[in-house]
Amino acid sequence: MGDDEVALGPTADDTRRRLETMLRDGSLRPGQRLGAERDLAVQLGVSRSTLRHALGALEVDGLVRRVPGRGGGTFVQHGKFDRDLSRIVGVPALLRDQGFTAGSRIVSMSVVAAGQEAATALAIEPGSFVVDLVRIRLADGTPISLEHAQLPADRVPGLPERELSGSLYELLEREYDLRPHEAVERIEVASASREVASILGVRPGDAMLSVTRTTVDVDDVPFEFSHDLFVADRTRIVVKSPGARDSAGRSRIGGRVLELRHRGA
Repeated sequence: MGDDEVALGPTADDTRRRLETMLRDGSLRPGQRLGAERDLAVQLGVSRSTLRHALGALEVDGLVRRVPGRGGGTFVQHGKFDRDLSRIVGVPALLRDQGFTAGSRIVSMSVVAAGQEAATALAIEPGSFVVDLVRIRLADGTPISLEHAQLPADRVPGLPERELSGSLYELLEREYDLRPHEAVERIEVASASREVASILGVRPGDAMLSVTRTTVDVDDVPFEFSHDLFVADRTRIVVKSPGARDSAGRSRIGGRVLELRHRGA
């Protein structure tokens, strides 16, 4: 038995299978909050203990998620979002292509002095002004990522006053003639902090995919530095590799350089 498998008795296993059938036939829909355990146990004709074991197995399988605390409960898990690294496009376009309803919530928008990391990535002087944008990305109303993007303020005048709930790349191309030519993305495994967990509706310590990205325009001038946190059990990383490699031994994929790293505990 694998490390992630759950041993169930016959009754709990039967309950799990019945719930899986309800998921498949649409009786339970993605994002739906299941009723109180007591009522669901009565509906299925099992004890609450048996129901909890079955729900635990479904959570391990990624079919439901249980959110603790007030306003929490057990929710039917959405299908996973494929974060395609073969194209440099915004998350909304990827979501639409996969049949999700894309949404955003703006957490903060400000103009701030660039720190050393952002200044280095954007090839500007530390202390230069950058537009600092933090947003929550939604798939069918469920948070999948927390995005934190920084752009040189002098290249995007008036950006804070514009509508920013859609695709940033589409807006930049339309309003500022800025088009992404190449992006370097570094992916690490991270854990959700208490603050991030609260924002994304996960538990503190849950696995996240941390993506740090620097994007350059057609003149190879950086115009975006961002740090995105994706909920790991709602996201898959997809890479289409042609097999060619650059001199450093990294795969070059459709104008994008991908580096995968794992950050130890």
